[in-house]
Amino acid sequence: MLMRSAVLILALFLRASAQDRYLIRIQGDVNLFAQNHGLAALTQPDNSANPVIGSIRPLQRPVPGLYVATLASGGAAQAVLQSIQNDPAVLKLEADQKVGLFKGTAASSSHWHLEDSTAASGTGSTTYFGTTVWNAYVNQPAAGIVRIANAHQIATGAGTVAFLDTGADFLNPVLSPVLNFGWDFTTNSPGGFENPAELNQSTTSILDSESIVVLDQSTTSILDQSTTSILDGQPATSDYGHGTMVAGIIHLVAPTASLLPVKVFRNDGTSDLSTILSGLYWAVDNGAKVINMSFSMSGPSDELAAAIAYANSQRVICVASAGNDGGDVTVYPAGYGQVIGVGSTNNSDVRSSFSNYGSVVSVAAPGEGVITTYPGFQYAAGWGTSFSAPFVSGAAALLVSIRANISESHALEAISQAVPVGQGLGAGRLDLYQACSYQAAKTGN
Repeated sequence: MLMRSAVLILALFLRASAQDRYLIRIQGDVNLFAQNHGLAALTQPDNSANPVIGSIRPLQRPVPGLYVATLASGGAAQAVLQSIQNDPAVLKLEADQKVGLFKGTAASSSHWHLEDSTAASGTGSTTYFGTTVWNAYVNQPAAGIVRIANAHQIATGAGTVAFLDTGADFLNPVLSPVLNFGWDFTTNSPGGFENPAELNQSTTSILDSESIVVLDQSTTSILDQSTTSILDGQPATSDYGHGTMVAGIIHLVAPTASLLPVKVFRNDGTSDLSTILSGLYWAVDNGAKVINMSFSMSGPSDELAAAIAYANSQRVICVASAGNDGGDVTVYPAGYGQVIGVGSTNNSDVRSSFSNYGSVVSVAAPGEGVITTYPGFQYAAGWGTSFSAPFVSGAAALLVSIRANISESHALEAISQAVPVGQGLGAGRLDLYQACSYQAAKTGN
């Protein structure tokens, strides 16, 4: 039977795991399957107390044959799991892994200095594609490094860019003209909002003691403190605002593309594989041409790989952060061949100390002190490959302007027309003008 040997090998891992939820792909009738194993067959997410033994339900965005089984703790559930593993109707079985937004694990010694910006005062405003924005957002060093203004002579973005993240602040005046209603898979409700009222007013300006600095005229000076370690490897207290920050970088690069928030992470930065899968399938089905994924799993997943393959078959371009372990480490989804994995550089084209490198990286982009939008009419600076990936997602949206039906492989070919920097960073550091020029020349032939 298909996948039987893989299932049996996986069984040892499952018994040792603390997971009590599993992704099960079966053939045949799910009600009969549930009856055979003493499970409650549910049609909706199980938000109530688990049945005595367990339950089985479809994903929030149903996928034929794929279900989530929740097993109660104890010997009875272990017997059920053993029974499921031996059932020939089971094609694939894997733990419903916990998934987290990227955390820094190594300090960066080369932080961005505000005085290096062409907008050194940092207090002025300018108009950017019909909205008033902070000058330091548009004219930050990263924008010049990847040549955003030059690329806009060729393309300004098209199509819909979905971002699987913590949602977005729809009241943010920079983003609101381009945000579409998405879906919140943490509450199974429409929208995909980050609510500014949820931000603890006592939160310090270094929001999570790790990778985000909320900016105003009194706090921008922290960017001058080159010895201050923002990525200090300590656990974050909140990932609130992460999605709004990712959206702001995509918008900076591709200001005329539409943005689709798919909220799959709670404000503490936690999620699980089944929620990610629901969001990924939903984004493809709801018109996304580009999908940004600034999160990681340490190990591969058959079902995540299948979802990525589905997106690729629909000519959707998938982009993911390469991770912040600071080593030759493969994380997923960036590690899949059908995903553009993005590493981080500083403003001198040196690999960020926290950035992963090697085969997981297709291309790199700035990821230190990147200024972007933040909930509550604010801006923030971010460190991490989380903030490098949306530069490349924005690049993909620029390419969609040039060739509407461009595939992931052709998009990667154009994006790979980068500035060679070595250091295990794939094709090199992103150059938007070179990417757009290359694709425009190909499309015109």
